[in-house]
Order: sequence, then C-alpha cells, then structure tokens
Amino acid sequence: MAACLTAASATGLAAAAETTPGAAPAETQPIHPGHFDPLGRGPSRFTIELREVLKATLPFEDQRDFEEAKKGFIAEPSYKQIMADAGHVAWDMGSYQWLLEGKDFESINPSLQRQAVLNMAYGLYEVVPGRIYQVRGYDLANISFIKGDTGWIIFDPLTAKETARAALEFINEQLGERPVVGVVYSHSHVDHFGGVRGVVDEADVASGKVMVIAPEGFMEAAISENVFAGNAMSRRTQWQYAVLLERHPHGHVDQAIGKNVANGNTDLIPPNRLVSKDFEEITLDGVKMVFQNAPDTEAPVEMNTYFPQFKALWSSEIITGTIHNIYTIRGAAVRNAINWSKEINEALYAFGQEAEVMFASHSWPRWGNERIQEVLRAQRDTYANLNNQTLHYVNQGVTINEIHNVYEVPQSLQQQWAARSYHGDVQNNVRGVVNRFLGHYDGNPTNLIPLSPADSAPLYVEMMGGAEKILTRAQQLHDAGAYLHATEILDKLVFAEPQNQAARRLLADTFEQLGYQAESTSVRNSFLQGAFELRNGLPGGVPPRTTGPDVIRAMSTEQWLDFVAISMDPKKAEGLAFTINLVTPDNGEQYLVEMSNATLTTIKGFQMKNPDLTITVNRADLNGVMMGEASFDDLIKAGKATFDGNRTGFDQLRSILVPFTPDFEILPGTAPQQPMAPPKPFEVLQQIDLEYD
Repeated sequence: MAACLTAASATGLAAAAETTPGAAPAETQPIHPGHFDPLGRGPSRFTIELREVLKATLPFEDQRDFEEAKKGFIAEPSYKQIMADAGHVAWDMGSYQWLLEGKDFESINPSLQRQAVLNMAYGLYEVVPGRIYQVRGYDLANISFIKGDTGWIIFDPLTAKETARAALEFINEQLGERPVVGVVYSHSHVDHFGGVRGVVDEADVASGKVMVIAPEGFMEAAISENVFAGNAMSRRTQWQYAVLLERHPHGHVDQAIGKNVANGNTDLIPPNRLVSKDFEEITLDGVKMVFQNAPDTEAPVEMNTYFPQFKALWSSEIITGTIHNIYTIRGAAVRNAINWSKEINEALYAFGQEAEVMFASHSWPRWGNERIQEVLRAQRDTYANLNNQTLHYVNQGVTINEIHNVYEVPQSLQQQWAARSYHGDVQNNVRGVVNRFLGHYDGNPTNLIPLSPADSAPLYVEMMGGAEKILTRAQQLHDAGAYLHATEILDKLVFAEPQNQAARRLLADTFEQLGYQAESTSVRNSFLQGAFELRNGLPGGVPPRTTGPDVIRAMSTEQWLDFVAISMDPKKAEGLAFTINLVTPDNGEQYLVEMSNATLTTIKGFQMKNPDLTITVNRADLNGVMMGEASFDDLIKAGKATFDGNRTGFDQLRSILVPFTPDFEILPGTAPQQPMAPPKPFEVLQQIDLEYD
C-alpha cells in the first residue's frame, strides 16, 4: 500500500486513497469557514489520512534541497511587489508569504508544500563566488548573471520587461553597476526571453554591441509552437495555472518551477548569434561558454551551457527541481521522453564528470560533483523509465486508457526529490508517451467514433436510473472517499443536466478533494479551478494572455495567413472561390492565397497570372493589421496598401472569420454571462499563447 501511495501523481494518489465503492458513508465535509470561496470545503478525513501516509513514506529527512536553496544568499529587496508599466501589479511575491509561517496545511499535498516553500527564494544569490549570480523569485523563471571582464552576460531574461528590469537594477544596486554585454535565450518558451527589453536596447543588439545568443531554430519555435491552437491553449492554461483562484492554502500555492508568471510586457528581440552545432564554444567578455544543443526535449529547441573556467553547468530547463511535462495538460505537442533522457546523459558525461555546481533557469543550484551526478542520473532515469516501461506494457496490449493505472515509478526514484512530478504528472506523462507512438485510439472500435459527452451522457443517466439515483450513489462514494468513482458518474450527470445544481456542487466538492491530494501543481490547479467554475461560473471579461508587438513582428506572413485559414468558418465558405496575390515589397516576399472547396490555402513564392485581386502592402504596415491596430481599408486610405482587381473574395473572407476568445465552456453551464469582446478581423494578438512550461 505504501508503495502505491508514493506514486507522484494526483490520480494515483486518489486511487490509492479510495475505499471499496460500497463502503459505509462517512460524514460530508461542512463548508469551510477559512476558505476563500463561500462554497468551498476543507480537506476530508481521507485526504488528511493520505497526507499522513505520505509524510511517513517520503524522505522528508533529506534537507539538502533547503540547504542548497539558501546557499549564496546576498540580499532580499525591500519590496514584495513589482509594478507593470501599465499601472497594475506585475509580480507579487508577498501574496505567498503565508507559506513561510511554518504551518502544515492539510489542504496541500505535503510533498507539494515542501516544493512550494523551496520556491519562496526571493532576492540575489551567489552561485560561483565573484562570477555567477541569480535573482530568484521575480518571475516563474530565474534570471542568471555571469560576470565578464567588463559587464553582465544574462541568461534567460524572464517573462516580462518590468521584472527583468527590476532584477538588473537590484543586482547593480548590490554589486555595482555594469553594462549588459550579452543575453542568452536557453530555449523558446516565453518566460526565458519575454523580458529582454528590460535589460538591453534593441539598437545595441542590432549594432553588435550586445550579443544575443540562442539555439538554431529559436525564432521559428518561439512563434510557431502555440499559434494555431493558441486560443484553446489559453483557455486550458487558465486551468493549469489556476488563474481564478486566490493564493491560499485552499487555492493556488505554487507552479512547481516557480511561484507564478509575471503579468507585464512581453517582448522579443531576435538573436544575432545562433548555436547550430551539437557542441559549440563561444567566448564573450572573457567568459568561455560551451553550448550543448539539446532539441526535442523540454522545448523544440533548447541548450545547456558549461562554463569550464568555473566548473559550472547551466542546465536550462532540461534539469530542474521536478520531473517536467511530457504531455502538458494545457495542450501542446507531446515531448520526446527518451530523447530528453539521452540529452541529460550527454550532459552527464560531457560536463557532469567535473562540474562542481549546476544551476538552472528554475529551482535552485546543486553543489558538489557527487550531488550533481546524483540529480542528473535521477532525472535521466526517470524520463527513460517513463518511455521504456510505458512501451513495455504497450507492447503487451496495455492501452492509452489503461497505462496510467498500470505504470509505477520505480521505488528508488520515488524516494528521490529530484524525481518527483511537481510540474509534470506521471499519469498524464505516460499517456503522452502512448499518444506519441500510437495516437489517441486504444484499438477498441467502440472508441473509434465515440459519442460527444453531451450525446452520451443522457444515455448513461437514463440507464443509471436518473439524476436522483446518481446523486444518492455519488454522495455515498464521495463520503466514502471514493472520489474518482464519484467523478465518473457525476460527470455524466452534469453533461446530461448542466443546470442541475446539486450535481454541480457535489462534483465540485469531489474535484476539490482530488486537488488537495495532488502532488502536481497542474493537476491540483485543474481540479480546484474546475471546482471553482462549477460553483461560480466563469467571470465575464477574463483577459486572454496577450503578448507584445515584438512577437507579432516575428511571425512569418505565412504563419499569419495559415491562422486566418484556421479562423475561417468552413460552413460559410461553401461555394466561395477566388485567388489573391499578396506582395510585401519591403521584405521581397510574395504569396498566392486561394479559396476552393471551402478551404483557404497559401503558397509562398508564387503568384497567379490572372488573380482576382492583388494586394500590395509592406510587411511593416501589415503588422498593424495583424495586431488589430489598423484595417486594410485604413492602410488603403493612408496610401500604405493597394488593392488591384475585384475585392469581393477578400470581403467575403473577412465576413466569415470567427474571432476566438478564451472563455468557452470546459464544463457545461459555466459560460460567462458577459462574453469577452472579440478581437477585430485578422487580429492574431489575442490568439497567441506562447508556452512557458
């Protein structure tokens, strides 16, 4: 039983906690007086009992992470909040101070609470005496400063300009002002480049005064990874990051790799030095850096860096204080677990045999070669085991709908904090491995063309004898701690009867307990946000995650045209047929856009001999259309665009574009009473939700 209970996943924990479905019911938890939600409830006795087992079986006596997280501390700023240029709070470390009161919170998995406390590091830390420093607790990521002969080389300048600027000001205040001579983007997620304008000026990058280094393929990956399904990802991110929950023992406590994401200006300055080789050496301002390209791991492009002068290994986000997402539940392409393991192995044998300190873009450093090799091996073996053990069972017929209940983390890894799944989740990760190799279909023809939940749920409710019987049985299951069993039948009832308040509230109560039990922040947040939306609905006007104009400018015109094709309502396009030549003289590009068979297609570098319409507009001016700041008609009036030919097809296309807003229902009956205002036609600014995990 103890082995089962130490599995690093929410659903595994919940399954281990469940009693026999027919067990005698216990008392239902009353509404909790200290909860931020008036309908919220405290942890059940089953959740509390589960916590006690975890406290007894996990290696809490191992305090090395806490010692390492404190090592090198120099100073903490006098402020807890960082304001955005727009006037709102961009960052608020003070909202998590209750985690430092020394209390044991029964509504938080004890392993997760441990991680949440470790992530409370706030201020300036020395990693290598006199040469390498980090400012931690200013954003989801750390910002690292390498002291060169004359200035700072900055690794990963955070998500927002405001937090990055504050970090640079703070280190200069503490250690003396130095110019920034270089910036390194370790990979293509926004929390590692979005704050760049807070630390450097674009003119200095353009002139070569500041070197901006990134792995080859960085710009394409930074833009393309999340554009086409960005609106759906944005809505799902609200659940993974629990944007509606208070920072509270019953709500948001941590984000596994940091406290949260800064809410400021996100920008992007293109790199002027790309790393293309597997291992490539660059010396900048007297600092020798050996870059290890490690693509297809935590990001499509990513790199580690070794500093031989300091025997220091920068492990980007490939090796941090948690097992990461192979499948991230906000939605993304499934990552390559076995390649991730192999790249860690490369780092272990290329650098890890002599490194004396390992630091990263998240979490805290590890010191001493033995300790570094221990962590490298733990994470290497965890990703390899995820891949290999999963495929072992798959090749014996275990399906994507079963693997999460079959896979077990090896006991030796369960007992290592570096192999716990705070950001990733074991059950979702192993299902991701199956999906990567075999796809979503489990081989059962029943699941080949499944009914939609709204269609299947009424059938289940009818066959189960109606809502009253389901509620009675679900309450028994809930009160017996059989939470997954309860969700199985309550979910059907809520989809069949979206306005059944008793069903919604009982499902919310059940979700809440599963959230309290979860070790993974993503799983905890999703269950707790689900409970909140079932009880309260989705507030109107929840803002989408937007990004700055730099990111729009970095999109290729082809990517934008492809997104326009996605935005088009295909049912309204039946019978439409036209061709448009698009010419952007300032960058010398040409595109042929064609509507046929209710489908819009684009090809770069071609022009139709006799198109219906030719649009000529500089790409610099097209940016305004892409950001919703101007229309094509505005550009025509200003003499910045010309339309030659019949614009009927263009106007038809514009009339059938569907604006996406991230406020759609995930559970039925939770739509906001006042929907968000949709973006303007052709606008993509609000559709891009760049990945930061």
